[in-house]
Amino acid sequence: MALDPTKHEDWEIAEDAESDMKTVFELAEQLGLQDEELIPHGHYVGKVDYQAVLDRLADKPDGKYIDVTAITPTPLGEGKTTTTMGLTQGLGYRGKDVVAAIRQPSGGPTMNIKGSAAGGGLAQCIPLTPFSLGLTGDINDIMNAHNLAMVALNARMQHEFNYGDKTLARRNLERLDIDPNNVEFRWVLDFCAQGLRDIIIGIGGKMDGFMMRSGFDIAVASEVMAILSVTRDLKDMRERMGRIVVAYDKRGNPVTTEDLEVAGAMTAWMVNAINPNLLQTLEGQPVFVHAGPFANIAVGQSSIIADRLGLKVGDYLVTESGFGADIGFEKFWNIKCRESGLVPDAAVLVATIRGLKAHGGAPTPVPGRPLDPGYEEENVEWVEQGCENLVHCIKLVRKSGISPVVAINVFHTDTQNEIDAVRRIAEEAGARVAESRHWEHGGEGAAELADAVVEACEEESEFRFLYDLEDPLEKRIELVAKEVYGADGVEYTADARKKLQRMEKDPDLKQMTTCMVKTHLSLSDDPSKKGVPTGWTLNIRDILTYKGAGFVVPVAGPIKLMPGTGSDPAFRRIDVDTETGKVEGLF
Repeated sequence: MALDPTKHEDWEIAEDAESDMKTVFELAEQLGLQDEELIPHGHYVGKVDYQAVLDRLADKPDGKYIDVTAITPTPLGEGKTTTTMGLTQGLGYRGKDVVAAIRQPSGGPTMNIKGSAAGGGLAQCIPLTPFSLGLTGDINDIMNAHNLAMVALNARMQHEFNYGDKTLARRNLERLDIDPNNVEFRWVLDFCAQGLRDIIIGIGGKMDGFMMRSGFDIAVASEVMAILSVTRDLKDMRERMGRIVVAYDKRGNPVTTEDLEVAGAMTAWMVNAINPNLLQTLEGQPVFVHAGPFANIAVGQSSIIADRLGLKVGDYLVTESGFGADIGFEKFWNIKCRESGLVPDAAVLVATIRGLKAHGGAPTPVPGRPLDPGYEEENVEWVEQGCENLVHCIKLVRKSGISPVVAINVFHTDTQNEIDAVRRIAEEAGARVAESRHWEHGGEGAAELADAVVEACEEESEFRFLYDLEDPLEKRIELVAKEVYGADGVEYTADARKKLQRMEKDPDLKQMTTCMVKTHLSLSDDPSKKGVPTGWTLNIRDILTYKGAGFVVPVAGPIKLMPGTGSDPAFRRIDVDTETGKVEGLF
């Protein structure tokens, strides 16, 4: 008998379930993997040799492809991962051969205010502790690969500027003539460390590197993580790694990791990370965990490799996109599906009564503080007003040619009148609707949602992209701003306009998708604007170039690529039982 989620913390529920979970060898057998295709990391976690499996099952038809997204979330989230786990368990409860693919959590939110993204209640990915604390080392490998490029860049600048051509000649190196005022690359760290956003490096003498302004981004925003998300195989990864632009020379030409002769060594760090990790739901369905979160500042999708693998070994694959539909689904739709060639069969749009109330006039929830009493009291008016955001997201998903299934992620404090209001408004907008009580009842509680998704998967879709890669970059940005976010138009800072003009002349642009950076807390670029803001303009303050990943990255509003740690972070409540060695307090 599972623990009651209304009385127990997530880590307690996970620990209780872990006492009877399947070994990774049993999961591999369940998936039909051959012995040599499993790379075990202990008894309950492993990696899968994806290339061996894909080669062996090349002629096997793909399963049904389902993406989970959400309305614009509150700072507490809408429960996308919880719903992804719940739907996977619900499909399993209905007897379906199902696999999930989710993203690996970052140490930043795990130790901050958002938690580890394992799901919650009776819909979780386990084992929780390794899932939350580094897993098999993929993010560490990404940090090492990324930071090695920064080491190479700064060392090259030191030797060129401080020691001159004689030193370069002795090493058989050509002068790259890097412009110290036009360096694109920064360092990465997998914590929310606002004190490292802007720093000066190389302070000291000639032996202490090249002195210049620099800074840190969070590791999952690294271009190396983006490459892991969209790469098809190791050869593709190696080629992409060499195209990373770290800086520009004094003539304005890009300087790449290949120019620094570091791309091969960077790829060496990623040889193990390219294989997806294998875990399980609370009810024993297989879960591939691969690539990272943060769709607001990164692509925020489980990897293409994990999805291709799941589609071969399962009849249904449930994958997850980060944050709301305007952020995560838009990137799933226009980046991931374009890069993978895969076409989704259904999209699940998660909404909570709590989130809808926040969009309908309730005080915005603040992590670490008690919820306003109105969130636990019936207020149908708030819910109905908040459904403007839900309807906007339904229309957004429908623009892709996919008919969404609205999953009402029900909590025990929600009332039937509130739930009925959501169902009525969503159905009027043309969506299928299902109540799902997976948080409280696991797979059985998600049976209605599972049925609706199976039905949606049988419906013929007319999948289409929002923009064409032949479109100018300015037109693409405007389409996303107007058609996805609801903006009236786009404005650019002088620096962003200069970069836009440079990109428009770049012949590689027609091979690059557009990966927007924007707050996840609003459809607009202002996190305080809830519901469906009108009469506003999207402000682009910078445009980054990720040539390795194949992304042009417009940066909207004040958002940072290195989040900050709050005043009441999760690490205050995490500890270790020194008798058993078990970690307590993760959520």
